[in-house]
Amino acid sequence: MDIQFDLGAIRSVAMLFWEKFASDRVFAFHGVMGAGKTTFIRALCEARGVQDAIGSPTFSIINEYHYPQSGKIFHIDLYRLKDEEEAVRAGVEDILYGKSLCLVEWPERAPEIFPPGTVHLHLDVLDPLTRKITSFESI
Repeated sequence: MDIQFDLGAIRSVAMLFWEKFASDRVFAFHGVMGAGKTTFIRALCEARGVQDAIGSPTFSIINEYHYPQSGKIFHIDLYRLKDEEEAVRAGVEDILYGKSLCLVEWPERAPEIFPPGTVHLHLDVLDPLTRKITSFESI
């Protein structure tokens, strides 16, 4: 997936995302501070029908949301962690290898804990209102 979009179209891009990655479960979001990782994840959760308050898990590390198909989405932010060991102690690895959808910000903090098949997405800022998402799958 390689898509450029205006932030005003983020909801339609989120719907396209779920169509493209319907069978994938773990997503790692890369990008500089302010690239829009949390904003895009919020749009993804809303597209799945999440009714919970969707916010950044920067301090809690892990937020759990529920969506209508009796599913869970885990929103994980590794920014405050130093390494894989801290992520494992926080329970992140268990969640990544579980059955729920996982949307992870700052995956470069603990790159070795991600399961094979993780979809990595890079968000780039093209201008204040335009973003580009590029994806690849890990082996």
